[in-house]
Amino acid sequence: MDTPSPEIIIKLTPDEALVLSDWLEQVQMTDLSCFVDDAAVWAPLHRIAGTLDKSLPEIFAADYAERLEAARSRLRPDLDDSASDEEGADA
Repeated sequence: MDTPSPEIIIKLTPDEALVLSDWLEQVQMTDLSCFVDDAAVWAPLHRIAGTLDKSLPEIFAADYAERLEAARSRLRPDLDDSASDEEGADA
């Protein structure tokens, strides 16, 4: 008899969750078959999107666009940091 596998838990920062939620919304508004060639992937994508939607009151805020852009900015790598990291690796 197979024992059920435990659920997988993924932890995201609030910024990561907000940016991912927005991206998943955009993907779901398109023809998913353009991005996902296996319909079995759709169910977990919808589940993740639904969970994020329930967990993020920010998506209903009047200043959602500004919050989203601020989160994106914080998540983007700083070009100065990546250049200094590469220089430090060469030393």
